[in-house]
Amino acid sequence: MESKIQGAVQSNYSTVMEIAVISGKGGTGKSSVSAAFATLNNKVVLADCDVDAANLYLIFSPVIQEEEIFVSGQKAVIDKAICSNCGICMDYCRFDAITEINGEILINETSCDGCQLCARICPVEAIHMMKEDKSRLYSGDFRNGKMVYGRLFPGEENSGRLVDVVRDKAKEMAMASAIDTIIIDGPPGIGCPVISSVTGVDRVVVVTEPTLSGLYDFKRTLEVTSNFNIKTQVLVNKYDLNETMTDNIEAFCEDKGINVIGKIPFDPRVVEAMVHCQSIVEYAPESEVSQVISRAYKLI
Repeated sequence: MESKIQGAVQSNYSTVMEIAVISGKGGTGKSSVSAAFATLNNKVVLADCDVDAANLYLIFSPVIQEEEIFVSGQKAVIDKAICSNCGICMDYCRFDAITEINGEILINETSCDGCQLCARICPVEAIHMMKEDKSRLYSGDFRNGKMVYGRLFPGEENSGRLVDVVRDKAKEMAMASAIDTIIIDGPPGIGCPVISSVTGVDRVVVVTEPTLSGLYDFKRTLEVTSNFNIKTQVLVNKYDLNETMTDNIEAFCEDKGINVIGKIPFDPRVVEAMVHCQSIVEYAPESEVSQVISRAYKLI
């Protein structure tokens, strides 16, 4: 049954432990680690908070029990039966979302910021605001507990607010099912969705890689987590592809007093596991990758 979501409800679930897995850049293996953590625990709530590109549902194929509408904002729409094509709205639009093509005024909904200025100044009241309601929140069962994820429709906004909604739903499901652990697969980068993913969590695990760009983005990520005074731990993925850079990452972490809880070797079976819709600890439990991730999870 669908229901409209206007915003996240802030709740205090002190008995539930939230572990956020993030990375400074895409492609570090963050989601593979999140999937492994979710299958190391007998019963968890898995929250995919990468709402711009959710993908863990492809591995776990959850049984969707709820689909909820997320209203992310508004977009301007022109009523062609009323519009006089005067172009006043086009002159005032600071986002260049309104153009004239063959004498007809058109609004590019991807560029529209929903500021409502065009609707207010239109002399014939031909412009009205329409809710953006194509984004969705999905929740249900998967083989190791409960799963919830959001999918922000292309061109819609407020990804940080949708992350809040996903996290609130995860807490609600954890309390209802007496589950004490939530694994959050956060988005890459350091933007608003990442901040929404880590605010108030109990642990943050940063997955990095031994490259120059990986180290640079890793340092930026640590700047974010340090502002929230959250216990942060580090996993170096594919460490053996550049052991000199791995040493640099470890030295940096030691200098900052940050614990490196594991160094994961490169193993093509990680990709094979995803192709077979499994985490690496399900697909190859005897592998060194699985053993390193298992030890890291125990340290968390």
